[in-house]
Formats: sequence, structure tokens, C-alpha cells
Amino acid sequence: MRPSGTKAKLRHAVRLFRAYTLLIAGAIFLLFPLVWLVSSALKPDGMEFVYPPKLVPDPIMWENFPRAFSAQPLLQFARNSAIIAVFTTIGSVISSSLVGYGFARLRFRGRDFLFNVLVATMILPEIVTLIPTFLLFRAIGWNNTFLPLIVPFFFGGGPFKVFLMRQFFLTLPVELEDAARIDGAGTLTIWLRIMAPLALPAEAAVAIFSFIGAWNEFLRPLVYLAAKDLWTFAVGLKFFIHEFYANWNLIMAAALVMMLPVAILFLIAQRYFVQGVAATGLSGR
Repeated sequence: MRPSGTKAKLRHAVRLFRAYTLLIAGAIFLLFPLVWLVSSALKPDGMEFVYPPKLVPDPIMWENFPRAFSAQPLLQFARNSAIIAVFTTIGSVISSSLVGYGFARLRFRGRDFLFNVLVATMILPEIVTLIPTFLLFRAIGWNNTFLPLIVPFFFGGGPFKVFLMRQFFLTLPVELEDAARIDGAGTLTIWLRIMAPLALPAEAAVAIFSFIGAWNEFLRPLVYLAAKDLWTFAVGLKFFIHEFYANWNLIMAAALVMMLPVAILFLIAQRYFVQGVAATGLSGR
């Protein structure tokens, strides 16, 4: 016997209540570290270790932000991170789009084998290649410059980004290229004027991945950049920790400032990011 309309609505309401309760609980759980970061950034010295912990600082120390900027040259670190992140993003978007288009559309011997090798490199930990690449860049005199952190991204941008772009190009109709070839367009012209503009959602996803990765990168800048005036924001945060003490409230204040560019970028390009990641799963070829 089918339940009445009232019972069906009640069951539907109960299911919605359970679902939203779980979602809200999950959101609180995931956002709590961010809330604690903001709280710690506004606490007086030593209040970070008060027990029981206080989520709302008393008093609220807005002065922690200018103190953090006076303790370390954060503006210089932010400038260095911005230079690396912007050029890394530009190189990744251009090169991964071009290489991904080649794997998706060009026919040449060994194409599938090379693509499989490229994808297989994603399982190779970066730490394995760190020493060989360091020795290579030292031999050509690039250490203690931004070049080791930027130039490699102009040669493919990374296997995952090439894979992302290839999968997106496979979703675009081949007829567009055929029509362009009839009009006399070459391969590079087709990619530059037709396919690259159509791949804007995937390119936005690659740009976000690249910018966030370069902005938050800690290990490689620490290895390649010895001079303090070349340090990035992530490396600079480490030097708030001294031998016998650490200003955790200043570290949290600086970390909060470091998060802002990434958060703003994601909010601006969120729609393109979601479209690009979703569209790459439409083709299984």
C-alpha cells in the first residue's frame, strides 16, 4: 500500500534534514582550522596556549598584522612569490594547452606511447628528481635565481596539466578544425585562434592549479634561493620560528595574509574552474 502524500512529504523532509545536517557538520569540521587561524592571528602574545582554548581573543590584537610585516620583509617575499606564480601560470597555461592539443589532435608515430609515459610520470615523487635537477641548474648557473622555478613550466607545465588539457580538447568537435583547414589555416593558427579560446574553462583550471602550487611552494624555493631578498612568502614564514621561541600569533597573521591572493583568485575564476574540471571527464577516448 502506497504511503499517503503527507507521509511521503514528511519522509522527504526528514531525508533533507539529515542531508543538510551532515553537510553543515562537515562544513564546520572543514572550516574550523580556518577559524582557528583567524582567531590565533588576533590573539595577544602567549594566548595561543591558554587552556581551555579561547576562540574569541580578548583583547583583539589587530596590531599583529603590522608587527608581522615589520618582523620580516613580507612585502618583498610577496613580490617574489607573485613574480614566480605569475610567470609559472603563464608558462603552464600556454605550454600545457599546446602540448595537450598536440596529443589530442595530431597523428604521429608513438603518440599514445609517449602520452602513457607522460601520464606515468605523475606517480614519480618530485623529491626523487630534486637532487639531479638541482645539480643540473647549478651546473648552468641558475641557482639563487628565479629561473629554476619558472622556466621548466614553459615546457609542458606538468603531466597532470597536459592530461587535463588533452581530455578537454577531445571533447571539442573535429569539424571546427576541418572547416579552418579548408580556409587555409595551419595547425598553430587553429590552436591559437580557435581551440585555445574554446578551451578557456580548462585553461582557467590549469591557471588556478599553477598559481596555487607556485604561490604555496616551499621546498623548491628553499633549495634554489639562498639570498634572503629572493625568498618567497612560504619560505619567509619559516623564519618567524627562532631557535628558542616562535611568535605563533604573528605566523598566523602572516599566513592569513598569504591566503588572500589564492582565495581571491579562486572566487573570481570559480565558475571556469568547475567547468574545466567537469568537462575533462566527458570524453573517455
